[in-house]
Amino acid sequence: MVGHRPLRIHTQSANSHIKHLHTMANPPVVPEALPTRDQVPPSDTWDLSSLYSDVAAWDRDLSALQQRIPEFESYRGRLTESPEVLLQFLEFDTATDRLSERVGTYAFLRTTEDQANSDAQAMYARYQSVAVKLASAASFARPELLAMPADKMQQWLEDKRLASFRRVLEQIVRYRPHTLGDKEEQLLAMQGEMAQAANNAFRQLLDADLKFGLITDSRGRQQELTNANFIQLLHEPDRTVRATAFRQYYSQFKAHENTLAATLAGSIHRDVYYARVRGYDSSLAAALFPDHVPAAVYHNLIAAVRSQLPAVHHFYDVRRRKMGLDQIHHYDTYVPILSSLEKHHTWDEAVETVLASLQPLGSEYTGALADGLRGRWCDRYPNRGKQSGAFSCGSFDGDPYILMNYRPDVLNDVFTLAHEAGHSMHSFYAAATQPFQYYNYSIFVAEVASTFNEQLLTDYLLEHAVDDRERAYLINQELDSIRATIVRQTMFAEFELQTHTMAEAGEPLTVASLQDVYRRLLKDYFGPDFQIDPELSLECFRIPHFYRAFYVYKYATGLSAAIALSQRVLQGGPAALADYVQFLRGGCSQDPLDLLRNAGVDMEQPAPVAAALKRFGDLVTELDRLL
Repeated sequence: MVGHRPLRIHTQSANSHIKHLHTMANPPVVPEALPTRDQVPPSDTWDLSSLYSDVAAWDRDLSALQQRIPEFESYRGRLTESPEVLLQFLEFDTATDRLSERVGTYAFLRTTEDQANSDAQAMYARYQSVAVKLASAASFARPELLAMPADKMQQWLEDKRLASFRRVLEQIVRYRPHTLGDKEEQLLAMQGEMAQAANNAFRQLLDADLKFGLITDSRGRQQELTNANFIQLLHEPDRTVRATAFRQYYSQFKAHENTLAATLAGSIHRDVYYARVRGYDSSLAAALFPDHVPAAVYHNLIAAVRSQLPAVHHFYDVRRRKMGLDQIHHYDTYVPILSSLEKHHTWDEAVETVLASLQPLGSEYTGALADGLRGRWCDRYPNRGKQSGAFSCGSFDGDPYILMNYRPDVLNDVFTLAHEAGHSMHSFYAAATQPFQYYNYSIFVAEVASTFNEQLLTDYLLEHAVDDRERAYLINQELDSIRATIVRQTMFAEFELQTHTMAEAGEPLTVASLQDVYRRLLKDYFGPDFQIDPELSLECFRIPHFYRAFYVYKYATGLSAAIALSQRVLQGGPAALADYVQFLRGGCSQDPLDLLRNAGVDMEQPAPVAAALKRFGDLVTELDRLL
């Protein structure tokens, strides 16, 4: 459909922000200890009745959605007849999209409750089949609108009858300079499956073909080393286990480095090809175009982080000294400097802690969130077959639901709740304020609302820390978050930029050249006293985002904006709060940079990133003093 939207699901996954997934993953729970879904008290589960009261009601809407498919044909070839016809189509398309979102959200959420529930899986498969047919039925719309003469389209954009869809149309028209003729567009569309070959090959290698062997953990238990438990093993207190896991894991990437290099090069060349075919100045420009983000934002991010790297190097030295190491290696950067705090929060206590930390956002925000968290927005605890991790899934017509696998003895789960609550309240405000076509905010701003909440929770817990050890623990957690989200993701972003620039200049992308670029970046970002093991250069072949480039920078800009905005709200009074709430209400009614600028942070300037890293440096100094 013209504005067809995938379901907006914000997930939290393991620790490297390889997204869409971002989070603190839960360690495995013994399945025998988990209740089955029917054994979970309803009060601990979400109530999906804001979407549908039962499956029969959902079935009726799925049928209604299916009946809309042939109706698209009545508009084919007619969109440029008159503003009245176009308006009729846009209203029909939007209503269809809204119904599709409601049907799809309910089916998806049911699948996550118990992934062994075949009835729920069948529901979602039925929805997906209809959604594909809908998208195909409406695929004529964009080409028809882009084929309209520019002066005629401009005249229609001024027509009051189309005022509620003006931005929708403007966003389509923006692509006119990068849209080819019908024949060329058809050829490009036919290349779609082929264009995913590099990414698909990498996923098959990583998930199926690479075998990492067996390893013995610090408890003497032998287990298979996998992608799933690799980072978990790097948290082991036994350094021998960490080092062994690191070398054993990367030995497989070394054994397949030529295949992996060819795959990564194929992905990069694909990006360059499509950018050139569509007339963009570069592959970076093509990637930034949908969000209307100038290249200066990307370059300023890299420059700002590089200017603050001495503070990052200081942090690694603090870690080395406090861990009693002569030399620090990459496999020493995950294990906590301090053992985890023995903090216990029941669900109700976690909710009250999160709500207390968010008091600076005002009673309207905390009141709505309190109703949701104390009520049944959240599916709270693990059960057998439930999807792991955590996510927020907002929709226009339903409550902004949150899936958790909450554990009372894990402090990070309180942060996860605050994070997902930020996404949900973003959805809550946008859906309450914007019409459907403008409520669905972009990924560029999505992580701002969630990490903003984490910042307020950190400030609150630091203010209420009972002793220096608890304060040091919280500071170290904040430092690791900034390092992983801003510094590490910016290093990844710089690697993507350098390798795509090489391809655009006709330079070869080989095993040696790709690793040389990455090793130079490792030395710069980790510092002169950090031991860069030869295996670490192979990391450039294992980061999934490198095979769909120019995305990770959004994590760094998102957290930088969140830090700046949280400090502005904490220090700025009612006006700053009003600006931030207006940002939450904005949806996609403006470009992401404009939404943030109106909230009080200009991401076209290096100041927000510099301020975030100044905070990082101040916290490193305090941690060094406390430990």
